[in-house]
Amino acid sequence: MTETPTTIPAPVPPPHPESVGVPYPTLRVKDTAPKARSLWGDAWDIMRSRPLFWIALALMLLFVVMAAFPQLFTSKDPRSCFLINSRQPPSWGAIFGYDFQGCDIYARTIYGARASILVGTLTATVTAIFGSILGTLAAYFGGWVDMLISRIADVFFAIPLLLGGIIIMYSIPTAPDSPYLFVVFKVVFALSILGWPAIFRLMRSSVLQTKPNDYVQAARALGSSPLHVVGSHILPNSMAPVIVVSTIDLGGYIAAEATLSFLGIGLQAPTISWGIAISHASALGYIRQAPHMLMFPAAFLCLTVLSFIMLGEVVRDALDPKLR
Repeated sequence: MTETPTTIPAPVPPPHPESVGVPYPTLRVKDTAPKARSLWGDAWDIMRSRPLFWIALALMLLFVVMAAFPQLFTSKDPRSCFLINSRQPPSWGAIFGYDFQGCDIYARTIYGARASILVGTLTATVTAIFGSILGTLAAYFGGWVDMLISRIADVFFAIPLLLGGIIIMYSIPTAPDSPYLFVVFKVVFALSILGWPAIFRLMRSSVLQTKPNDYVQAARALGSSPLHVVGSHILPNSMAPVIVVSTIDLGGYIAAEATLSFLGIGLQAPTISWGIAISHASALGYIRQAPHMLMFPAAFLCLTVLSFIMLGEVVRDALDPKLR
């Protein structure tokens, strides 16, 4: 009988004395998995690559700083007026010239940014918050809640903004010695009560699109409260259109305030605003005799409105996947 030869393994050489206790090097596999992306992260990458975004942001920051700290731009008192300087053209001492009361137009233009931008910012914020809350409630609960809020919104939506603002401003009289904030909040109230239905409709449609998604249904199936579902899942995925439209509307509200002030029913003197300056400069004979009275406040107003509208357009293009 033939015996099968036995294979004897080769002897393992002993480890080198200097390598005793030294672990073998481990190979690390580089993690090539792509990083998680978010809607706002993609939007930021798109916005910062566009020159229009930086131009609009620079202009917006300039006017905001001008409204918050006007002393950084001029040392003159905007209420220091001398009739001897009435309607004087621009010069080295007054680069924008003087108005009909002899006030420095440059100083009044700088200080006028505060009231105009404050009205626009507060109005856009109030309409965004109020409209978003009502739109979320109407879309999430539906039924009679949706019907009631929608019909109320339709009533206010049917009233033109400027016409309704004129009626509201006339209905709330303003005394000559009224506080500054009262006059500002009066204009904010008049514009907000007529501007929230547009945000309500937008937010309602956005929530109706987000509500049937699987992650919302899963959260509801797990027993999450309506407040948790709305705050953690629905609102973060529904606010993008509201932010875009509110940014664009902010410029429109600044223009609406200037229009009401131009008609003499918005902000009242001694409050300083661009609308009041344009109203005074538009008097009979002033446009032809002293065009600088109208040109500079109107230019600042146009640039401010344009900066906010441009910023809103860039944000809209970045957040809307259909426009990428």
